[in-house]
Amino acid sequence: MKHVTIYTDGACIGNPGPGGYGVILLYQGHRKELSGGYRKTTNNRMEIMAAIVGLEALKGKCKVTLYSDSEYLVKAMSRGWAQKWRAIGWKRNKREKALNPDLWERLLQLCEYHEVQFSWVKGHAGTPENIRCDELAMQAAQQPNLPGDESYISQSELK
Repeated sequence: MKHVTIYTDGACIGNPGPGGYGVILLYQGHRKELSGGYRKTTNNRMEIMAAIVGLEALKGKCKVTLYSDSEYLVKAMSRGWAQKWRAIGWKRNKREKALNPDLWERLLQLCEYHEVQFSWVKGHAGTPENIRCDELAMQAAQQPNLPGDESYISQSELK
C-alpha cells in the first residue's frame, strides 16, 4: 500500500468570514498543492475541509500520515470523538449538537477507506509544509467570487 504524507491547514478572515484551505500531498518525491475557499465559513470547517480534500485527491487506497495544526481536527479523529458524535446522532452530549456533521461524515467515510494517522504539528513554528499550507489557505480565502459554503449557511440559519 502506498504511504502518502499530507499537510493541511484552514484559515478564515473573521470567524465566520471568508475562508480557505491549503493542502500538500507528498509521495516518493512528488508534491501536489491544492487549495480552495468559501465566502462565508468558519476556521474549523476549513481545517476539516482541508483534510477531506487531501484524502479525496488520492487515486487509490493509501496509508496516510496527515499533519494538521488544528487540535480540534486531530483530537476529534485520533481520540474517536467524531465517531462517537456520529454514533449518538451527531451530538456532543445529551444537550449539545456536534458542529459540522456534514464534514465529519465525509471525513469519517474517507478514513474508513484509507488508513489514516492524524498528527498534530505546531502552527507557525517553522515547519515548511505547514507554513505553505497556511499561505495557500490565506490566498484562497482572499480570492474574489468565492462560492458559498451552503452547509455552513444552512446550519447557521438553524441556530
